[in-house]
Amino acid sequence: MSLRYVYYFLKPFLPRSVRISVRRWRAERRRLRFANTWPISPAAAQAPEGWPGWPDGKKFALVLTHDVEGRVGLERCRQLMESEARMGFCSSFNFVPEGEYCVSKELRDSLTANGFEVGVHDLKHDGKLYVTRSTFRRYAKRINHYVKEWNAAGFRSGFMHHRLDWLGDLNILYDASTFDTDPFEPQPDGVNTIFPFWVSRRNGSGYLELPYTLVQDFTLFILLEQRNDEIWRKKLDWLASRGGMVLMNTHPDYMNFNGNGLRTSEFPARFYQEFLSYVKERYEGQYWNCLPRDIASYCLPFRPRRPNVCKRRICMLSHSQYETDNRVRRYAETLAERGDEVDVISLNYGKKIPKFGECGNVNVVRVQRRFYDEKSKWTYLRRLIRFIVVSSFTLTRLHLKRPYDLVHVHNIPDFLVFAAWLPKLTRTPVILDIHDIVPEFYASKFNGASQDLICKCLFLSEKISCGFAEHVIISNHIWWEKLVGRSVPREKCLALANHVDDRVFRLRKRTRSDGRLIIVFPGGLQWHQGLDIAIRAFALAQRELPQLEFHIYGEGDQKRALQSLVDELGMQGKILFHEGIPLTEMPDLMANADLGIVPKRANSFGNEAYSTKIMEFMSQGVPVVVSRTKIDSFYFDDTVVQFFEAENPHALAEAMLRVLRDEELRQSLVKNALEYVTRNSWRNKKEEYLNLVDSLLTKI
Repeated sequence: MSLRYVYYFLKPFLPRSVRISVRRWRAERRRLRFANTWPISPAAAQAPEGWPGWPDGKKFALVLTHDVEGRVGLERCRQLMESEARMGFCSSFNFVPEGEYCVSKELRDSLTANGFEVGVHDLKHDGKLYVTRSTFRRYAKRINHYVKEWNAAGFRSGFMHHRLDWLGDLNILYDASTFDTDPFEPQPDGVNTIFPFWVSRRNGSGYLELPYTLVQDFTLFILLEQRNDEIWRKKLDWLASRGGMVLMNTHPDYMNFNGNGLRTSEFPARFYQEFLSYVKERYEGQYWNCLPRDIASYCLPFRPRRPNVCKRRICMLSHSQYETDNRVRRYAETLAERGDEVDVISLNYGKKIPKFGECGNVNVVRVQRRFYDEKSKWTYLRRLIRFIVVSSFTLTRLHLKRPYDLVHVHNIPDFLVFAAWLPKLTRTPVILDIHDIVPEFYASKFNGASQDLICKCLFLSEKISCGFAEHVIISNHIWWEKLVGRSVPREKCLALANHVDDRVFRLRKRTRSDGRLIIVFPGGLQWHQGLDIAIRAFALAQRELPQLEFHIYGEGDQKRALQSLVDELGMQGKILFHEGIPLTEMPDLMANADLGIVPKRANSFGNEAYSTKIMEFMSQGVPVVVSRTKIDSFYFDDTVVQFFEAENPHALAEAMLRVLRDEELRQSLVKNALEYVTRNSWRNKKEEYLNLVDSLLTKI
């Protein structure tokens, strides 16, 4: 990037003939190098999933656009418009708002009155639009001013520079700053598709990206010095046969309409006119000649996703056991399912488990055992630091061997993100996924105060870690409000709750019919989870229903204390502890339960920590009793779960008995919960994550 901006700084001082000569020399060499993917990249023909075709059954779409770079081009706009109108075509003219010319309102009105479109082309056309993020934000305000004033729907950057994630700052319906394949551009990273595709903004809205698919006129006639439109015609025929979008970008600046006195940077306008004649004669009635805003409006309702024609290498890094971490698994399996190559660096869960293995289509590297017996903060910190060192070494080695395209780091801790220092240095995007906000988690786990020195250090660590990452994901909307208020800009943070993955948690049949009533809790055995409250409540409920059993699955630092409490209450044989089980076995376990409970404390970290197991129970048709915490009241209501007063064993016992005894209530909760799961499953929410990943993968 920096070399490119040095060039644009020196460009005004270099004679045009010298610049063109150097670019011609470079173009000839790149043409040989990329002969297999230019002018046609076969992989780009893959249509987006669910592509409906073009309106009225047309074979392909024809979109004509013109970038007006200077005064000469401005003077030729009317002539070009009239030429196209005579032939029965319409097109879009993109003007530079603050360049070397001033486009009059009269010209803009004349174009739109004749069925043409006006778009915004860069701001100054000086190659500096994307120098820094702050520069782009400043320019974006001016660009949005012209978008509104000109009633424009679209934008195109100068020199085809692009950062699709930054372009979300613009109030546009579409952008046209990319291409399917073009190794001659300063930023030659083609999007490898001949179809429009949707780019999401951070707030859930977005815009259509319209890549040009025919080589630009300057490249064809000035750099490659072609003397006919044969390359255009061959590419057109290929695009038409694949049902793609034929999007041209030409420049009136380089078109010579009088046929005399061609300059070094001009070509005869008849080449363009002959091409349009070829389109009309060969494909009459088979194409949809539309304006860019028309094609964007057509695609807006179904938001076509860019086909994943290039396998990406993505690494997940998590201080957890991959096999039991449903959040990490959900991401990894979703990426692998669409064709990406995914490695996960995680904790091991047994002495005899191999370091390297596969879980589905995901490669897992297990680098360290996890123990849950931390009695002090220093023991916990020492183990975290050891994991960071080992995982950093592993990630560095794998990245040097075969570079990753994206690294997705999961906290705790936040500073685990710095294990991705080498990918970051090599311009690989890094996501920080905050499962739990660390300062509050620390205060809950070790009874710390938010104002003590360690908490202050954790707040600072959070802010620095978020700044290191390209983007931050937070696991619920309440924490999103906290995080954007103290550590990360709103546009850099996405809230993604732990939506149930219905590929794993599809509704299962109950296979148990032994007369027992089984209550289940699966998860971490930490203080904020409130298992001591649940055990005391169970002891009360079991007096009313002797056939009750309580099965607890999981590990945590409170396990021994909880076992002692069971002994104290004389509930041995009725309250049973089990090791955690793999995620894939969880649905069958839940389906055979009579009741699920989530007894978190409301005066602790658990008040704002989202519990994935609620939706997992719901997905299996099992009613759930949930403490009335801030986070669970935010996402659920009394129609889908049975709430009880947090930290009150008597209230929990009453809620358990009410649900177990009232068949009508049970059926109502189950019915409503299944409908809720259908609306909020990962299947319906994963697009937000994939859109984020794709937007980061477009960066240069």
